Amino acid sequence: MYTKFDLGSEDEQRIVYVRKVNVFDLPEDMQEQAEGAKSLYAVHSADGERLAVVKERNLAFLLARQNNFDPVTVH
Repeated sequence: MYTKFDLGSEDEQRIVYVRKVNVFDLPEDMQEQAEGAKSLYAVHSADGERLAVVKERNLAFLLARQNNFDPVTVH
Protein backbone atom coordinates (compact mmCIF):
# COMPACT_ATOMS: atom_id res chain seq x y z
CA MET A 1 0.00 0.00 0.00
CA TYR A 2 2.88 2.38 0.69
CA THR A 3 5.19 1.01 -1.96
CA LYS A 4 6.79 3.69 -4.10
CA PHE A 5 6.07 3.35 -7.79
CA ASP A 6 7.99 5.13 -10.51
CA LEU A 7 5.38 6.57 -12.87
CA GLY A 8 8.03 7.77 -15.30
CA SER A 9 7.79 10.97 -17.21
CA GLU A 10 4.60 12.30 -18.76
CA ASP A 11 6.03 11.64 -22.23
CA GLU A 12 6.53 7.95 -21.48
CA GLN A 13 2.99 7.33 -20.29
CA ARG A 14 1.03 9.26 -22.92
CA ILE A 15 -2.22 9.19 -20.96
CA VAL A 16 -5.32 10.91 -22.30
CA TYR A 17 -8.65 11.40 -20.57
CA VAL A 18 -12.02 10.60 -22.10
CA ARG A 19 -15.12 12.29 -20.77
CA LYS A 20 -18.71 12.76 -21.81
CA VAL A 21 -19.57 16.36 -22.71
CA ASN A 22 -22.89 18.07 -23.20
CA VAL A 23 -23.18 19.36 -26.77
CA PHE A 24 -24.60 22.65 -25.45
CA ASP A 25 -21.34 23.25 -23.54
CA LEU A 26 -19.34 23.21 -26.80
CA PRO A 27 -18.69 26.17 -29.12
CA GLU A 28 -21.53 26.95 -31.55
CA ASP A 29 -19.67 25.69 -34.62
CA MET A 30 -19.18 22.31 -32.93
CA GLN A 31 -22.82 22.22 -31.84
CA GLU A 32 -23.89 22.62 -35.47
CA GLN A 33 -21.79 19.60 -36.45
CA ALA A 34 -23.22 17.38 -33.68
CA GLU A 35 -26.06 16.24 -35.96
CA GLY A 36 -28.70 16.27 -33.21
CA ALA A 37 -26.64 14.45 -30.58
CA LYS A 38 -27.19 15.57 -26.96
CA SER A 39 -23.73 14.48 -25.79
CA LEU A 40 -20.35 13.63 -27.29
CA TYR A 41 -17.04 12.32 -25.96
CA ALA A 42 -13.97 14.52 -25.63
CA VAL A 43 -10.38 13.30 -25.50
CA HIS A 44 -8.12 15.54 -23.37
CA SER A 45 -4.38 15.60 -22.80
CA ALA A 46 -2.96 15.37 -19.29
CA ASP A 47 -2.79 19.18 -19.12
CA GLY A 48 -6.48 19.53 -20.07
CA GLU A 49 -6.14 20.45 -23.74
CA ARG A 50 -9.03 19.10 -25.81
CA LEU A 51 -7.51 16.93 -28.53
CA ALA A 52 -10.64 15.51 -30.14
CA VAL A 53 -14.41 15.25 -29.86
CA VAL A 54 -16.20 12.20 -31.21
CA LYS A 55 -19.73 10.81 -31.21
CA GLU A 56 -19.20 7.55 -29.30
CA ARG A 57 -17.19 6.53 -26.23
CA ASN A 58 -15.69 3.46 -27.88
CA LEU A 59 -14.56 5.62 -30.80
CA ALA A 60 -12.76 7.96 -28.38
CA PHE A 61 -10.87 5.01 -26.89
CA LEU A 62 -10.07 3.59 -30.34
CA LEU A 63 -8.81 6.97 -31.56
CA ALA A 64 -6.57 7.34 -28.52
CA ARG A 65 -5.09 3.86 -28.87
CA GLN A 66 -4.48 4.29 -32.61
CA ASN A 67 -2.40 7.33 -31.72
CA ASN A 68 -0.37 5.46 -29.08
CA PHE A 69 -2.14 6.99 -26.09
CA ASP A 70 -3.48 5.20 -23.02
CA PRO A 71 -7.08 6.39 -22.54
CA VAL A 72 -8.76 6.58 -19.13
CA THR A 73 -12.29 7.66 -18.25
CA VAL A 74 -12.97 10.85 -16.33
CA HIS A 75 -16.32 11.29 -14.62
